[in-house]
Amino acid sequence: MNLPNTLALLRMILAPLLFFLMTHYFENIHQSWIDYFVTLVFGIAALSDFFDGFVARTWKQATKLGAILDPLADKMLILAVFLGLLILGRANEWIIYLILVREFFITGFRVVMASENLNVSASFAGKLKTGFQMTAIIFLTMQWQFGDIILYVAFFLTLYSGLEYIYKYVKFIKLGIR
Repeated sequence: MNLPNTLALLRMILAPLLFFLMTHYFENIHQSWIDYFVTLVFGIAALSDFFDGFVARTWKQATKLGAILDPLADKMLILAVFLGLLILGRANEWIIYLILVREFFITGFRVVMASENLNVSASFAGKLKTGFQMTAIIFLTMQWQFGDIILYVAFFLTLYSGLEYIYKYVKFIKLGIR
């Protein structure tokens, strides 16, 4: 198990912890302290997402397992926190639902593409989408101003980058690339 895959597993472990922290009431601990802690843990997980990709590329440690674990860990993390935000009533239900549907559809789609040895690396729009989703999560968790606006930007980038994957796959099929 290399470092990038270990970092992906760390995110997979942190996801249910974050969901638990967001959805349980802790007596004698003010909610703002829980929000701070959730944001800190989420920030660590988000940084691990950046570093696992960076290390995999720089140290040439990219693996097929990593190509599957990394997006799965990302989705587990995003799912946990978005569901937590829904339960806390801090995010628009439809936007979260549509983001999560796209995330899981495209993750499955990427697994199919990887199994066919097609390029599944994230596009610039996909990376931008992830950045905006993570920023929206931080703003919504901390109940800062403009969290909803950032979430809407993340939503549109989420849809756009999803369409990019579908277009790329159709283009591969038309060109007969395998």
